[in-house]
Amino acid sequence: MIRALHHIQLAMPEGGEAEAIRFYRDVLGLEPVAKPPTLQGRGGTWFEGAGLQLHLGVEMPFHPARKAHPAFQVTSLAEAKAQVEAAGLNWRGDVDLPGISRIFVDDPFGNRIELVEVLG
Repeated sequence: MIRALHHIQLAMPEGGEAEAIRFYRDVLGLEPVAKPPTLQGRGGTWFEGAGLQLHLGVEMPFHPARKAHPAFQVTSLAEAKAQVEAAGLNWRGDVDLPGISRIFVDDPFGNRIELVEVLG
Protein backbone atom coordinates (compact mmCIF):
# COMPACT_ATOMS: atom_id res chain seq x y z
CA MET A 1 0.00 0.00 0.00
CA ILE A 2 2.71 2.55 0.96
CA ARG A 3 5.00 3.50 -1.94
CA ALA A 4 7.39 5.96 -0.34
CA LEU A 5 7.81 8.63 2.28
CA HIS A 6 6.42 11.86 0.81
CA HIS A 7 7.46 14.38 3.49
CA ILE A 8 8.22 14.87 7.15
CA GLN A 9 6.37 17.52 9.13
CA LEU A 10 7.71 19.17 12.27
CA ALA A 11 6.06 21.86 14.34
CA MET A 12 7.41 25.33 14.97
CA PRO A 13 6.15 28.38 16.87
CA GLU A 14 4.49 31.25 15.07
CA GLY A 15 6.95 33.73 13.55
CA GLY A 16 9.92 31.37 13.47
CA GLU A 17 10.33 31.18 9.70
CA ALA A 18 13.61 33.16 9.54
CA GLU A 19 15.15 30.99 12.29
CA ALA A 20 13.99 27.86 10.48
CA ILE A 21 15.62 29.01 7.25
CA ARG A 22 18.88 29.85 9.03
CA PHE A 23 19.03 26.36 10.54
CA TYR A 24 17.63 24.10 7.85
CA ARG A 25 19.18 25.97 4.89
CA ASP A 26 22.39 27.42 6.31
CA VAL A 27 23.35 24.61 8.69
CA LEU A 28 21.78 21.48 7.21
CA GLY A 29 21.82 22.50 3.53
CA LEU A 30 18.14 22.05 2.67
CA GLU A 31 16.61 24.46 0.16
CA PRO A 32 13.51 26.49 1.04
CA VAL A 33 10.64 25.95 -1.39
CA ALA A 34 7.43 27.90 -1.82
CA LYS A 35 4.36 26.55 -0.10
CA PRO A 36 1.23 26.23 -2.23
CA PRO A 37 -0.68 29.54 -2.26
CA THR A 38 -3.61 27.95 -0.42
CA LEU A 39 -1.33 27.18 2.56
CA GLN A 40 0.85 30.29 2.69
CA GLY A 41 -1.42 32.11 5.15
CA ARG A 42 -0.85 29.44 7.78
CA GLY A 43 2.80 30.34 8.36
CA GLY A 44 5.62 27.86 8.48
CA THR A 45 8.09 27.00 5.75
CA TRP A 46 8.97 24.06 3.53
CA PHE A 47 12.32 22.63 2.46
CA GLU A 48 13.65 20.11 -0.03
CA GLY A 49 16.91 18.21 -0.21
CA ALA A 50 18.34 15.08 -1.77
CA GLY A 51 15.21 12.97 -2.09
CA LEU A 52 13.33 14.47 0.85
CA GLN A 53 10.80 17.10 1.74
CA LEU A 54 10.53 18.71 5.17
CA HIS A 55 7.56 20.85 6.16
CA LEU A 56 7.56 23.04 9.25
CA GLY A 57 4.07 24.04 10.29
CA VAL A 58 2.96 26.49 12.95
CA GLU A 59 1.47 24.80 16.00
CA MET A 60 -0.20 26.73 18.81
CA PRO A 61 0.55 26.13 21.56
CA PHE A 62 3.94 24.90 20.43
CA HIS A 63 5.72 21.95 22.04
CA PRO A 64 9.00 20.69 20.53
CA ALA A 65 9.38 17.05 19.56
CA ARG A 66 11.96 15.80 22.06
CA LYS A 67 11.71 12.04 21.37
CA ALA A 68 10.04 11.65 17.97
CA HIS A 69 12.44 12.93 15.31
CA PRO A 70 13.59 12.69 11.72
CA ALA A 71 16.97 11.11 10.97
CA PHE A 72 18.78 12.67 8.02
CA GLN A 73 21.59 10.73 6.35
CA VAL A 74 24.70 12.83 5.76
CA THR A 75 27.71 12.19 3.55
CA SER A 76 30.17 12.85 6.37
CA LEU A 77 29.33 13.04 10.05
CA ALA A 78 32.63 14.84 10.69
CA GLU A 79 31.60 17.55 8.22
CA ALA A 80 28.11 17.73 9.75
CA LYS A 81 29.62 18.19 13.23
CA ALA A 82 31.89 20.95 11.92
CA GLN A 83 28.95 22.70 10.21
CA VAL A 84 26.86 22.52 13.41
CA GLU A 85 29.75 23.83 15.51
CA ALA A 86 30.52 26.63 12.99
CA ALA A 87 26.92 27.79 13.45
CA GLY A 88 27.53 28.03 17.20
CA LEU A 89 25.31 25.04 17.96
CA ASN A 90 25.92 21.99 20.09
CA TRP A 91 25.48 18.37 19.10
CA ARG A 92 25.09 15.29 21.26
CA GLY A 93 26.60 11.91 20.59
CA ASP A 94 24.83 8.65 21.23
CA VAL A 95 25.67 4.99 20.91
CA ASP A 96 26.29 4.11 17.30
CA LEU A 97 24.17 1.47 15.65
CA PRO A 98 25.52 -1.38 13.52
CA GLY A 99 26.88 0.29 10.39
CA ILE A 100 25.69 3.75 11.47
CA SER A 101 27.42 6.59 13.30
CA ARG A 102 25.08 9.30 14.59
CA ILE A 103 24.62 12.52 16.51
CA PHE A 104 21.68 14.62 17.61
CA VAL A 105 21.19 18.38 17.31
CA ASP A 106 18.20 20.54 18.19
CA ASP A 107 16.62 22.87 15.68
CA PRO A 108 16.01 26.48 16.85
CA PHE A 109 12.70 25.41 18.38
CA GLY A 110 13.98 22.42 20.37
CA ASN A 111 12.91 19.71 17.92
CA ARG A 112 15.31 16.76 18.04
CA ILE A 113 17.14 16.10 14.76
CA GLU A 114 19.31 13.01 14.18
CA LEU A 115 22.17 13.09 11.69
CA VAL A 116 23.48 9.69 10.58
CA GLU A 117 26.37 8.49 8.48
CA VAL A 118 26.07 5.02 7.02
CA LEU A 119 29.47 3.38 7.36
CA GLY A 120 31.16 1.08 4.90
